[in-house]
Amino acid sequence: MNKKTQVIFLVSLILVIFDQVSKFAIYDYFKVEHPNPHYYLVTSPNKEIRVISEIVKFVYVENAGLAFGIQVGALKIFLSIFSILASVVLVFVLLKIKDYPFAVQLAFGSVLAGAVGNLIDRVFYGVIFGYAPIFYGRVIDFIQVDIPDINIGGIINYTHWPVFNIADSCVTIGIILLLILHKQLPNLGYLFAKKNIPPSS
Repeated sequence: MNKKTQVIFLVSLILVIFDQVSKFAIYDYFKVEHPNPHYYLVTSPNKEIRVISEIVKFVYVENAGLAFGIQVGALKIFLSIFSILASVVLVFVLLKIKDYPFAVQLAFGSVLAGAVGNLIDRVFYGVIFGYAPIFYGRVIDFIQVDIPDINIGGIINYTHWPVFNIADSCVTIGIILLLILHKQLPNLGYLFAKKNIPPSS
């Protein structure tokens, strides 16, 4: 592992720590209680923290699904397992692309940080906060951003952007970078070659 890759893993670790510290701080501030551990029910005496008036707020949401509140229902255990596998794959990719441009590595490292940040919630939070067994935890989301109201046929109705967290932001930024740098991304042949040839500049 060269110094550039070490820096990427260090940045990813810092982002994960920042994500987890922010979630625990929000959990503590909102003094969350789970009155019935078998149901998706959360109570809190504190409602919101206004960061920028009504535009940006900190609220408290527990998300049992994907990023930005996308639900997966009974597939929760598979989502947790998939998150573990995805994190392992991302580590493998980062170790293989040590000769690629720093921006490409940073993009994958950002996605890794987001994946691990939310993975910790899904795997351990149910046990840590006493409402579910291991692998059945819920992700803490808390950043709410106001947007113009969207209503499409009564089916799609948004008064604000889906509540998210720092890990979600890392994944989003990483994917945007990957799309921008798509011409520089490694192919499967490169990733699984026994001896990699350095990428052409």
